[in-house]
Amino acid sequence: MERKQEDIRCITALDAEYPEKLRQYEDMPGCLYVKGALPSGEKPAAAVVGARMCSAYGRIQAFRYARVLSEAGVQIISGLAWGIDSEGHKGALEGGTSTFAVLGNGVDICYPAGNRGLYQRILRQGGGICSEYPPGARPRKYSFPARNRIISGLADLVLVVEAKEKSGSLITAQWALEQGKAVFALPGPVNEELSMGCHRLIYDGAGIAFSPEILLEELGINCKKKIKSKQKNELGLASDLKLVYSCLDLRPKSRDQLSREAGFSPEKTGSILVELSILGLVREIGRHHYVRDGDR
Repeated sequence: MERKQEDIRCITALDAEYPEKLRQYEDMPGCLYVKGALPSGEKPAAAVVGARMCSAYGRIQAFRYARVLSEAGVQIISGLAWGIDSEGHKGALEGGTSTFAVLGNGVDICYPAGNRGLYQRILRQGGGICSEYPPGARPRKYSFPARNRIISGLADLVLVVEAKEKSGSLITAQWALEQGKAVFALPGPVNEELSMGCHRLIYDGAGIAFSPEILLEELGINCKKKIKSKQKNELGLASDLKLVYSCLDLRPKSRDQLSREAGFSPEKTGSILVELSILGLVREIGRHHYVRDGDR
């Protein structure tokens, strides 16, 4: 694996570049190893965390929430892990504001290795990779719970998207609460194991993240103008989703009919309809028949 030591900076707590947000807490590392940039103290930041083995619902929502926040100028902090972390970073990159990954190993090692492309995109698009562990340090089981205090420390609020009742994401939420940060959890189906941790957080007093705009309000960002602009731009959907959505109206259409009109296979059309349904834009009435969900 290629390691360019000259690209890695060691920033101590005595250096001006050390994040001011971390200086408030006694249990933060004395130095950070950094590739790329560190989050700007002049911009709001939100941590997006959750399960590695997440559901399709979790992936879509993590990407969506991170993208909306990023479009509003919010920096996204996460841990580069599979699942929710990765989708949070991807949504942030789509939204245009820099995103930052805190690792449980040396910053010269991309872990998991399959996220190499995402690791490089974060750096190319003005973000950064940081860790309290020196270059060459391999990931260890104990290092991931420890790094979560840095993730929450760099953020102004923490969003937990999906988590089992015993999840590392809940450690991040606990650190955030101890640091006096706002914690929000995404609700899900009551019978889904991946939603149990989120529901426990909500029961214990966490905010209900029923829309990305709730998080923007918590950060003091007026998003009304942004929402109206997005609606005029066909809700800011990806091109495939936008094409299928444009074929729908308030009259029911079958999946096969939509497949023909959009020019996609029935399987791809079905997958897109699931995403649109999760976003609350379409509704299934009868088997494989869909309408737009209200006047949007």
